[in-house]
Amino acid sequence: MADLFKAMIAGDSAPAGMLEVVAPFDRSLIATVETSGSEAVDQALDSAQRLFRDRSKWLPASRRIEILEKTAAIMAERAEELAHDAAREGGKPLIDSRIEVTRAIDSIRICVDCLRTESGETIPMGINAASTGKLAFTTREPIGVVVAVSAFNHPLNLISHQVGPAIAAGCPVIVKPAEDTPLSCFRFIEIVREAGLPDAWCQALVTSSLDVAAQLVSDSRVSFLSFIGSARVGWMLRSKLAPGARCALEHGGAAPVIVAQDADLDDALPKLLKAGFYHAGQVCVSVQRVFVHHSIAREVAMKLADGANKLIVGDPTLAETEIGPLIRPAEVERVEQWVKEAVSEGAELLAGGNAVSETSYACTVLYNPSAESKVSTREIFGPVVCIYPYDEIGEAIDQANSLPYAFQAAVFTTNIDTAMHAYRQLDASAVMINDHTAFRVDWMPFAGLRESGLGVGGIPYTFHDMQIEKLMVLNSKELLIDQ
Repeated sequence: MADLFKAMIAGDSAPAGMLEVVAPFDRSLIATVETSGSEAVDQALDSAQRLFRDRSKWLPASRRIEILEKTAAIMAERAEELAHDAAREGGKPLIDSRIEVTRAIDSIRICVDCLRTESGETIPMGINAASTGKLAFTTREPIGVVVAVSAFNHPLNLISHQVGPAIAAGCPVIVKPAEDTPLSCFRFIEIVREAGLPDAWCQALVTSSLDVAAQLVSDSRVSFLSFIGSARVGWMLRSKLAPGARCALEHGGAAPVIVAQDADLDDALPKLLKAGFYHAGQVCVSVQRVFVHHSIAREVAMKLADGANKLIVGDPTLAETEIGPLIRPAEVERVEQWVKEAVSEGAELLAGGNAVSETSYACTVLYNPSAESKVSTREIFGPVVCIYPYDEIGEAIDQANSLPYAFQAAVFTTNIDTAMHAYRQLDASAVMINDHTAFRVDWMPFAGLRESGLGVGGIPYTFHDMQIEKLMVLNSKELLIDQ
C-alpha cells in the first residue's frame, strides 16, 4: 500500500483532495499526498504571521543553531534512505542522489556557519556637524513570512536551500514543493520538526490548484518569495506579489560552453559529458550549447557522441544506472519532437535521437543545428547536447550571448588571455574556466540574469535576503569626548 502524506500545516486542516505521486521511471504509485485548498492556505499564513508578529516567540540564534545542527545530524544518519527516496520520486540516479543528500546536509551546516558569523556594521559618525555626538550601527532581523515554491529536479537540496536559510534567519516559512516530487520535502520538514523546530515555524503543503498557489504567493502576509522553476511561472508570480514583498527567482537557461583550439580535450570531454547528461539534462545550468573551434569541432563531437552512447540509461534506484528518466512522459515526447525538428532543419544526429521507453530518452548529440532551431534557442531540459563549430572566438561569444537567458557559462582553454577575454565578454553571472557550466558549491553566488532569474541564490546570499538590516543611531553627549 502506498504511503499517505498529510499536509504539514500547524493545527488541523481538512484536505481539498489527494495527489498521487508516481515514480517517473516506471510510473508506479509511490504515495498519495493531501492537497490544500484556500482555507488551509489561509490557516498556514495566519499561523506564520501571528508567530512572526509576536516577538516573544522568536527563536534566539543559539536555539536556531541547535535545531539546524540536529537536523544535519539526523539527515546524515538517514542519508542512504533519503537518497533512495529522492532517486525513486525524482528519477535522478542513485549515484547522483547520494551526492545531492551530501550537499543538502552541507547546506544546513552552511546555514549554521551563517549564524555564527552574522554581524552588522558600524556607520561612520562624528565626521561633520550633523553627525557629531552620534554612534550608528546595524543589526539584522528576519524579514517576515517566507513562502518557498520549489522545483522537482533536486527535491531535497533545493528545499534545504530555501528552508534552511529561512530557519537560520528566524523567518516562519511555508513550502510548496513541486507536485512531481513533494515527498523529499515532506521528509525534510519532518526531520526539521524532529530536531525541535515548532510546527508553525515551518509548514509544507501542496496546493489544490494554480489559483490557490497564487493565493499563497500573493497574500499581503508574505514578506519574501523564494521561487525555483520555470521563467513563465516565476515572472507571473512576481507580478502578483503584494506591495513591499521581496523575491528571489531562479529559472533556467541554455548554458553555453566555448572550447578553444588549445583546450585540453582529455580534461574537457569527461566534464562536458557529465554536465550535459547529468540528471538527463534536467538542470538549469546543464551543458547545452557547445561552441568548438572548427579545427577540433568534429573530433569533440564524435568523442562526445561515443561517450553518450556508452552511458547506462535505466532505473534510477539501481547502482549502475548513470542516466535516469525524464520527469514525465510528456517531456520525452517534447524532447523527441525538438530533436526531430532540429534534424529536419539541418542538424547532424551523431548519437541518440530516440526514446528508450515511454519515460526515458537516449543521450543525444547534435552537430551544428540551425541557429533558429528550438534546441539552439530554448532550454532543452533533456539529455541533448549541441555542438557548433566556429572560426573566431568573437563569433562564438556573439552566439552564446544571443539568447534572452544568462546564467552560468564555461570556457575551456590553456591560454590566460583567451580565458580573460571570454570572461569579460560573456553575458553570464558566473564563468567557469576549464570546468563545466553546472559546477556549483552551495556557498557561492548562484544567479540567473535577464529572463533566467532575479536576485542571488547560494546559502549566505539567501540568508541575507531573508533579513532586514536595521539601523540604530545613538545620540549621546558622552560621544562628544571621543569625537
